[in-house]
Amino acid sequence: MGMAGVLRIAEYRARRRAVFFNRNELNQLLAIYSRRVARGEWRDYAIDHRTGAATFSIFERSSTRPLYALVKFVPGTRSRGDYLLLGAGKRVVEGSSLPEVLSAIRGPALLLVSNRSHRA
Repeated sequence: MGMAGVLRIAEYRARRRAVFFNRNELNQLLAIYSRRVARGEWRDYAIDHRTGAATFSIFERSSTRPLYALVKFVPGTRSRGDYLLLGAGKRVVEGSSLPEVLSAIRGPALLLVSNRSHRA
């Protein structure tokens, strides 16, 4: 039977760094989310936390897979930036700032088509 090792709490906590969205980040996320809800494009969101990452997921319908998932990682742990935007499970954009990543979904998603016929 082996002897149990000593676990240094400081080292354990350093490895399991919790990641959260701060107030400013949540304000940015919810501002975009609320505009798209008002347009009828999005319906629900979820915030999840796991070791080393926090995720803000956006849904068209509450029973479907997320349309988008924005992941925030422990700052400075990834070479491509602290933020990752996934769409349909695929990487859309990565970046070091939230506004940089949100620019991919900030604009209008609607395509306007005219029904007017052009008469000569």
